[in-house]
Amino acid sequence: MVSLICTLQDHRDDVNWCAFSATLLATCSGDKTIRIYNTRDFSELPYSPLSGHGYGVHCCCFSACGQFLASCSTDATTVVWSMTTGEIEAVLEHPGRSPVRVCAFSPDSTHLVSGASDGTLALWDFPSKQLFRTGSVNDTTMVACSFSPCGQLFMTGSTYGDLRLWDLGMKQLHAEKNAHDLGVTCCAFAPNIHSGGQVVQFRLASCGQDSHLKIWAVNKFSTKGFKMQLLHTLIGQSAPVLSCAFSADGQLLVSGSVDKTVAIYDANSAALLYTLTQHERYVTACAFSPTSPLIATGSMDKNVNIWRLEDGCSGQAGKVYAEHQSFISAEGRTVAGQSKLLVSDWSEEDVSAWLVEEGLETLVEKFRANNIDGMELLNLTKDTLASELNIESLGLRSKFLRKVEELKGASFCTNIPDEFLCPITRELMKDPVIAADGYSYERGAIESWINTKNRSSPMTNLPLMTTLLTPNHTLKMAMGRWKTSQ
Repeated sequence: MVSLICTLQDHRDDVNWCAFSATLLATCSGDKTIRIYNTRDFSELPYSPLSGHGYGVHCCCFSACGQFLASCSTDATTVVWSMTTGEIEAVLEHPGRSPVRVCAFSPDSTHLVSGASDGTLALWDFPSKQLFRTGSVNDTTMVACSFSPCGQLFMTGSTYGDLRLWDLGMKQLHAEKNAHDLGVTCCAFAPNIHSGGQVVQFRLASCGQDSHLKIWAVNKFSTKGFKMQLLHTLIGQSAPVLSCAFSADGQLLVSGSVDKTVAIYDANSAALLYTLTQHERYVTACAFSPTSPLIATGSMDKNVNIWRLEDGCSGQAGKVYAEHQSFISAEGRTVAGQSKLLVSDWSEEDVSAWLVEEGLETLVEKFRANNIDGMELLNLTKDTLASELNIESLGLRSKFLRKVEELKGASFCTNIPDEFLCPITRELMKDPVIAADGYSYERGAIESWINTKNRSSPMTNLPLMTTLLTPNHTLKMAMGRWKTSQ
């Protein structure tokens, strides 16, 4: 399910872009300002709005650590802001002084790229704030840019309709002509890297004036260079698609359209999951939070809507959410203890239900009075039953402990889907994260692996291009639903 949790109404003109860091949301507008919000309660920070551009602000993006924000404008500059103070750290003047339409950080924030209305590109060395390389495509406007998750490549899109892949030397590695008829509007790499044999694959989403959202495979061959393959063409929106973004785990894809809707797709199956219809004008911006199941969408209605994904992405294909509704999961919660998959996840009510089922109802009142949940249930001993819970009957204590041993021995986890098991430990994951090889692992296990195995992938044995780990919120929510369904 998806719920609209708040609407931010501070901008006085079209909202052009939204960007999340781990703790902040930035929005920029034709009103020349950038506004910064705390994602804990979406209160505006004291130093917001940021006012330093002379014209409308087209795009903004956070550095990897969230310490800096870059914004670009018709005034031909990309401004770097401190997120600690709200002060300007640097003003990067675009070569040729043409309006800057898009900017993007590399995943490790060593580079910042900006694209302008005259088709020029500027690649900046971010630590020094110095111009590193320039490039250009004639007779077009650069409107889209995204770095690959390895940080060594970036894709640009233009009003001409093409997608072009570049390396950090500003060499064009591939050009996909006519990717979108009438022009590209946005592009975004998924965070995952897929490796197999002699091929490294990235996934890219692009959208355009042709009303299509497309998912591409960008393949890097060890000897034959690069090739792009169209995997899906998504037609869930009826007008030009202006913005798109992947979730932090790469499992979901969101897009905003001239038809005033926001569409959410399963990025793997390309199935339309939700259509959100609250905005009153064109939806120009969309972004996923990297740390929580939140989506921000911006519009020409001057508003930014914050949506929460309540239960992941499955089981509600194609559902339309209408204006001003709030959506709460209708799934009933089974309270009988034995219906829960993992005893350690049981609540106090689940423990009480299990006691009744096992003929131990005389213990319910004592267990409730002592707030015994599933984890504590498993740790009870003969001594604690007598000394802390004051269960005097030896027979009752023995019966209880026998039932607990039966509970521990029961095969509750024999049918765990393989995708819920950490490839390293082969245990059910609690905090799944995605590594640079595209696989999900238990956070502690992959962190230990990286620290001791020289940054190789546990699944492919290939070097990990980065040690960045991305929380897999979609998988975590799917695991939660699965636990309660067993």
